[in-house]
Amino acid sequence: MPDYGRPLEFGLSLPPSAEDLGVILDAAEAADGALDLIGVQDHPYQRRFLDTTALLATIAARTSQLRVFHDVACLPLRHPSILANEAASIDIMSGGRFELGLGAGSFWDAIVGMGGPRRSPGEALEALDEAVEVIRLLWSGERGLQFEGEHYTLEGIHSGPLPAHDIEIWFGVYGPRACALLGRVADGWIPSLGRSPIEELAQRHEIIDESAKTSGRDPRDIRRLLNVSGTITDGRSEGRLVGPEDRWVEELASLALEHGFDTFIFWPQTDTIDQIRRFSGITDAVRQLVANSR
Repeated sequence: MPDYGRPLEFGLSLPPSAEDLGVILDAAEAADGALDLIGVQDHPYQRRFLDTTALLATIAARTSQLRVFHDVACLPLRHPSILANEAASIDIMSGGRFELGLGAGSFWDAIVGMGGPRRSPGEALEALDEAVEVIRLLWSGERGLQFEGEHYTLEGIHSGPLPAHDIEIWFGVYGPRACALLGRVADGWIPSLGRSPIEELAQRHEIIDESAKTSGRDPRDIRRLLNVSGTITDGRSEGRLVGPEDRWVEELASLALEHGFDTFIFWPQTDTIDQIRRFSGITDAVRQLVANSR
């Protein structure tokens, strides 16, 4: 898989546990100025989880440099019209530090349990496509918007508020058809390394690239984020992304140079604050190793 040559960025993702609010806010403050992004997973049906959008707004208010994003938003339980307003609002209040991660939906029993729809894979993909169009219309500044889809509609509504910057839309998707849609309409891809083998992710890059080219887009304009879970240790390497700092530097550089990813979102497994400090400490070395190899 080619290196797309994009600048590297590094971020953090945390579960929105209500019991761990203090740790989450401390982690965000520790990452502010040291990392580029912070994401929060979105599972509204989890009774122990805070609302992701509210938490992102709080994190944005407690920091000055971190960009914040859903990792990723549960579209079946978040209407795109409301998401568009929330995203623009946080972007304005944070001075342009919001990006939007979108997922087509999973855990359908839980979604239905909260009153959401149960969608087939095809329906979920169709709804995701419509949602992107609705959201971008509501960020367009146009008046009297009209949209008629199978899942979402707009009838004469005026767009606004307008975001402070051009918010990127990233898809957390895996299937071939979803990746083809991504190549046509989305600004970034955010899979998780632990969910799919790296070889399968390489195949998805190819689908995204071909779809982008067919749509008249440059594949290099699509951000390639990767959720990475692991632990930085003092001992020898015990497998992928479990080992000392120098091993992490080598593995992340390889994921950039050989597998096409440009943004790494770290999910620490233990000792969150210490792991953030150690992860932040390797970012310059990863950038340098990649720069030397380009």
